[in-house]
Amino acid sequence: MAVVLVTYDYELKLVQKGTGYDDIGNPTIVENPVPVLCGKKSIGRTEFYDAAANDLKPAIIFQIHSYEYNGETEVEFDGKRYTVMKTYEVDFETLELTCEVKRSNG
Repeated sequence: MAVVLVTYDYELKLVQKGTGYDDIGNPTIVENPVPVLCGKKSIGRTEFYDAAANDLKPAIIFQIHSYEYNGETEVEFDGKRYTVMKTYEVDFETLELTCEVKRSNG
C-alpha cells in the first residue's frame, strides 16, 4: 500500500459559532472564521455512491491537524461554504473532514 503525502497548501476557514447580542439585546449567532492550512482530497467512488444511496452528497475531503479542530460544523474554502458530514482520524496529528456543499435553508 502506497503512502500518500498530503501537503498543506490551501487555506481553510473553520467557522466557529457563538452567541452575541444586537443593539436591543436580542441574541444573535456570531461567526468567527478561523483560518488553518489544509490538504484536499477527492471523494472516492465507493464513498460517493454509498453516500448518495443515503441522500448525502459529499463533495471534498480536507485534511487538517487534529489539534486545530474544535467540532466546527461548517467550513469555508475558496469562497464556498461546506457542512462537515463526518470526521476521520487518520493518525495522531491528522484529521479528515468529509464535507458537502452547504444547502440553503429555503
